[in-house]
Amino acid sequence: MYTLLRSLSLKRFLSEQLPALGLALLIAEVFYKFHSFLLECIAFLATWFVLDWVIQRFVHLSSDARRRELP
Repeated sequence: MYTLLRSLSLKRFLSEQLPALGLALLIAEVFYKFHSFLLECIAFLATWFVLDWVIQRFVHLSSDARRRELP
């Protein structure tokens, strides 16, 4: 986690990681009731991973589309 935070700029962290982190926290709080901290923590981290992957794919696809539009 420390390496993740140090390797990203503040702008990139706020625009890419924070939305994924916030949404993962919300999903975990509302839906994950495993009565086990370990299971809920693993599910939260997996959710954060998947949401981050989706955001990264969206950012990558939108930047590719913008590059194609430029002359």
